[in-house]
Amino acid sequence: MTARTLWEARAVATEQIAILSDVHGNLTALETVLADISARGITRVLNLGDDVGKGPRGSAVVDRTEQVCEMNVRGNWDEFLPDIPDDGPPEMVWWRDELRPDQRELIRRRPLCHDLQLSGRRIRLFHASAASVHTRVHVDHTREEFAGMFAATDLTGRGPEPDLVGYGDVHAAYQRTRRGRTLFNAGSVGNALDEPSAAYVVLEGVPGPDPAPFGLQVVRLPYDVEAELAVARHLDMPQYGPWERELRTAVHRSRHAVEPVGGAR
Repeated sequence: MTARTLWEARAVATEQIAILSDVHGNLTALETVLADISARGITRVLNLGDDVGKGPRGSAVVDRTEQVCEMNVRGNWDEFLPDIPDDGPPEMVWWRDELRPDQRELIRRRPLCHDLQLSGRRIRLFHASAASVHTRVHVDHTREEFAGMFAATDLTGRGPEPDLVGYGDVHAAYQRTRRGRTLFNAGSVGNALDEPSAAYVVLEGVPGPDPAPFGLQVVRLPYDVEAELAVARHLDMPQYGPWERELRTAVHRSRHAVEPVGGAR
């Protein structure tokens, strides 16, 4: 087989994988993303967590991701929200109780990490960092933080060091490559904090350990923000004001001059 026919054969075998993260109860944004994924003919969907909290329809989002995603990893909200006590902050209790008991148990038990191979690249996916679902690595990270994302830890388990790491958590899509290793963030489907749109990532390559063409694309989609906000108002969702401003401006609530509200992403 010539080099040309070899690459042609590999091109035929190329497949696409959609990487989602941080839907945060925004079912309208999720359905917009899933429709785009379907239109592209993509059948493999992986989810990096934080289905719940902040938005009004965490329960519906959990059901939908369980239906369409071949793998769902655990996010920080997925981990702590089921354990919010009855005397916890009212908004947290509301988001907790919006979930069915079986869903609370389900998201609490989701895996923390997922590995795969594509076009000879060892790919590792998790929600926030290799250290913990609660350890945040921002877009403007240090070199030490970058290196730590590729480390073998209790969260990732033992195994070969990945060539490419993908995560969510900070709600801002980006890609960085240093010395042959690539770190990317899938952005946020339902609560983007880099631009007011729904974001996800498409990986394209040939499954397996052999080198082959590989691609990584960030996809950004407009969606019906007004429809999602109308649902939140109808349900009398707490923290509606900060949520509305985040959806409209893609600026985190803690940075708004009016009614600043802290909290987990």
